[in-house]
Amino acid sequence: MSAKRGDRAAPPPRPGGYTLRFATNDAAKGWEELCRQAAANTRGAFDAIEAHPCPSPPTSRQHPLKGSLATAVHNGRALPQWQYEVTAGGRVWYLVDDQTRTCWIKHAGTGHPRATD
Repeated sequence: MSAKRGDRAAPPPRPGGYTLRFATNDAAKGWEELCRQAAANTRGAFDAIEAHPCPSPPTSRQHPLKGSLATAVHNGRALPQWQYEVTAGGRVWYLVDDQTRTCWIKHAGTGHPRATD
């Protein structure tokens, strides 16, 4: 979908940074809710994911998912799946595509994802 009047303008990636894109409409809606409820933390998540989507070593807020959630398929390709803990319950799950330098946001929400319960 193209941007239209009144839409928020996302910044372009910094030199060497990754582009963040939504993999689903639900992820986009969840991101907007995170922005409303925890703006500063969500901005911190954006900056961290854009600059270093797979920090080594992982941080307490940013780490790979494990087990069956360690990878997910996007556009026919299995990609590593990471999580950023925005708040105590708020999470962003994203897939890292190093070939295109894109992080695909698969889930964003203010509550803990049920898939890990």
